Amino acid sequence: MTAVSEQVPSAGGAPTGRRQRRSLSPEAQDRRFGYGLVAPVVIVLAAITAYPLFYNVWNSFHHDYKLDPASVGTFAGLSNYQKIFQSSPLLPPPFVPTLVRTLGFTVVAVAIELVIGLALALVMDKPFRGRGLVRVAIFVPWAVPTVVSAELWGAILAADAWRNTPFIAIVLLAGLQVIPRDIYEASRVDGASALQTFWRLTIPLLKPALMVALIFRTLQTFLIFDVVYIMTGGGPADSTSVLSYLDWRAFLVETDYGYGGAVSVALVIMALAIAAIYVRVFRTDYEVTQ
Repeated sequence: MTAVSEQVPSAGGAPTGRRQRRSLSPEAQDRRFGYGLVAPVVIVLAAITAYPLFYNVWNSFHHDYKLDPASVGTFAGLSNYQKIFQSSPLLPPPFVPTLVRTLGFTVVAVAIELVIGLALALVMDKPFRGRGLVRVAIFVPWAVPTVVSAELWGAILAADAWRNTPFIAIVLLAGLQVIPRDIYEASRVDGASALQTFWRLTIPLLKPALMVALIFRTLQTFLIFDVVYIMTGGGPADSTSVLSYLDWRAFLVETDYGYGGAVSVALVIMALAIAAIYVRVFRTDYEVTQ
């Protein structure tokens, strides 16, 4: 018995002896092209971050206390993670109170930045004389180096919100610029008030930009180090220490790389959880409004 191969007819009706390829849709082609554009950046970032990440994970499960060379490299199990919930004079500031302080600082700072940044974005979205100058001037706090802003605002402790509010304002302004103006005209024709238009049109359509701004600023504030280090050094009596400052203390002051690795891993997990929550909440809300 002879085997018969399946053949696909050609345009003229004759079999070609090979299967024709399915052409990709324009959306699939655009998606593939986009993946090709971002692939080099993803590869470079992965190469840069992979070693520190795995090094910290390895440290977190081993003893690596530089003042005790005999213990370096020995397996520690979960003891470094247990230290997170312990309080000792030999350890940096306790993790749990520092976590609570960091979360409180993050909520207050991001809330202030969001309210003021949204107000600035709404103002800059309106046409008025000198709008271009105002949009340029809004970058000034963001362009000031962290060291300078921390020293200038050291007496009143509001440096982070002052410096980073322009970032949120610019991101939200970009989101406002892509909202079609005709929907505002339609809302006015329907008799909607300015407040109703803001809550029912502007905020829902601004949610993608809000998600980007909040993810960036929440993670940056949650992992803040430089402002605290410059302004207070974690003092007085560790009352202003945050998680990144605690991690720095574990590595470079206490030289306990095992405990520092455990804190670093905990920070990464919490940062990913925060980003995932934002994406989940905003994606659900955005899909509901469609």
